[in-house]
Amino acid sequence: MDWKTFQALLSGVNKYSTAFGRIWLSVVFVFRVMVYVVAAERVWGDEQKDFDCNTKQPGCANVCYDHFFPISHIRLWALQLIFITCPSFMVVMHVAYRDDRERKHKAKYGNNAKLYNNTGKKHGGLWWTYLISLFVKTGIEVAFLYILHHVYDSFYLPRLVKCEVSPCPNKVDCYIGHPTEKKVFTYFMVGASALCIVLNICEIIYLISKRIVRVINKCKRRNRNMAVHHDDFNSDTLNNGNIPMKRLDLMDKPPSFKSAYRLSALKHERIRASAPNLSMAP
Repeated sequence: MDWKTFQALLSGVNKYSTAFGRIWLSVVFVFRVMVYVVAAERVWGDEQKDFDCNTKQPGCANVCYDHFFPISHIRLWALQLIFITCPSFMVVMHVAYRDDRERKHKAKYGNNAKLYNNTGKKHGGLWWTYLISLFVKTGIEVAFLYILHHVYDSFYLPRLVKCEVSPCPNKVDCYIGHPTEKKVFTYFMVGASALCIVLNICEIIYLISKRIVRVINKCKRRNRNMAVHHDDFNSDTLNNGNIPMKRLDLMDKPPSFKSAYRLSALKHERIRASAPNLSMAP
């Protein structure tokens, strides 16, 4: 991989990251990658050649070096940098997948048809991909710190180690080259790794809290809209039910004296009109 490809990938990671993610990328690239390439490799160099033991027994120095340094610092940090940058590329690949789907959707339904409002916006699956990448990066950082702490006894590099591993004839003294300088770089890389862990945790808290606030605001807007619709429904029901209620009230009321008198008069007139006239003589 050349520097142009690496720069394009880093610019893609920076484009789709939050503020904490951009700070994390700056710490990784400036305080870890640059220090590793410029200074750390030269400090360690051929570290086995600088590992001297006060014996001429063949194979003793090699066995003692392998016993005290089973994993080289410089190679362990190289693996760590590779592993912690890979999860960030998951986000870039997910955005590229969205862009490809958007392009196919427009080619099928026209340029005005949109599948995503913004392919780089952290919603839906991309939000989960980003959050999982943060958890993976944090787990990798913690795992490598534990390995370094377990192998090298609390990140400490002594000036002198005593070795009595076969084929050494007896307990021999072995001296480490540039112990103080290596100790300083070890503490610096461990501190940078701890800072990246803190930034990852802050970004996880930021993403989750922002998602919770968005969900709460969405629920509040939904409840407010439901309350407005409920009030409108009640007002419409009352307005439409005024006339029937008045009619029912009138029907339920007992008839007054005037209305009863008018009804009886109408009945007498109908009976008189229907009865034959018997007063007329033949």
